[in-house]
Amino acid sequence: MKAVASPMVTPVDADVLAKIAEGELDALGILFDRYEHVVKRFISRLGVPTSDVDDLVQLTFLDLPGAASRFDDRWPFKGWLLGLASIVVRRYRRSAKRRAARLVAWASEPWRRTSPGPDDDFERQEAAQRALSALQRLSHKKREVFVMLVFEGLSGADAARALDVPIATIWTRMHHARRDLRHLLGGRTP
Repeated sequence: MKAVASPMVTPVDADVLAKIAEGELDALGILFDRYEHVVKRFISRLGVPTSDVDDLVQLTFLDLPGAASRFDDRWPFKGWLLGLASIVVRRYRRSAKRRAARLVAWASEPWRRTSPGPDDDFERQEAAQRALSALQRLSHKKREVFVMLVFEGLSGADAARALDVPIATIWTRMHHARRDLRHLLGGRTP
């Protein structure tokens, strides 16, 4: 009789984080494997130069052991982690005294079309460049909220907790970000 392999049970993020808080740094790899791409995408969309994104992803995960004890497991881990990544980006910007020039990851996402012609490619590239340029011109706080809500799919409440601001501030920043983007794009949608 053959033994049947039991399915592997995936530990819940809060449990893994609790192990990290207790000093089990091997557990850090589990969260890195699960969320590295999410954090990388988030940091890229905040306008960090491509050459610095991987470093800031690493710094975010290196901050986890020190921040783990402050995690409240009543709230989603992803929002908390993106809040931690946002703090890392703010520290980077303050210490480096520079603003990001491009949002490469967002602008370079592949478009799925059956058979694009040269005109379609040109129009897509132009639209992406206009949207990228408009997004870059937003203030950091507006861009941060816009990326969290629109690209990362966080709720307003999760974004407010992640950024440690009132929810009304989130919606105010989002309103102004949308208004500014509409103005910058001349009424066009990215």
